[in-house]
Amino acid sequence: MASSAAVQQLRDLIEIQEALLDKLRLKINIQKKNSVNKVEYDAVVKKLEKEEKEHAETKNTLAITSERLQFALGEIDILSKQLEWEKQAFDKALSQVNSKVLKQSLQKDKLISKCTEIETHIQKQENILSCKENEIKELHYFINKQKQILKKQASEFKIQVQQENYIANVLGKRLKKKIK
Repeated sequence: MASSAAVQQLRDLIEIQEALLDKLRLKINIQKKNSVNKVEYDAVVKKLEKEEKEHAETKNTLAITSERLQFALGEIDILSKQLEWEKQAFDKALSQVNSKVLKQSLQKDKLISKCTEIETHIQKQENILSCKENEIKELHYFINKQKQILKKQASEFKIQVQQENYIANVLGKRLKKKIK
């Protein structure tokens, strides 16, 4: 009875820990969504620096010809739109990957929980089986002990019957002699 209470307490503890783990995972995922990867940030900074350099070159080119300036400004506008489109596509893909990771994490947690449940059940069954095997061993020992006692009693009874038969024969012979 004490072990079932301990098992129940362990289960309660595991449930509390799993709930805390789920809260922590949720916080981590929220923080991941609200933060920017350092590599991505550096890449954007490098692109920005590149754009600033191109813009400086464009300003220098302005002095040479206004036609080149118009062409360069048009090119910058196209690149900016492309960069924005790529950023939106990346954000969308990142959001999908994060969602998929969260789903897989939840599924993994469920599988781990199920495995733990199964392992607990198997352990209980093994304990029950072990107890039954011990009971069987005890019963075998008891049966063997009873067999030995019965053999001893049968042997003693046989000896007693032989003794009684011998005494009956001896007394029977004496009585016959007295009667004659």
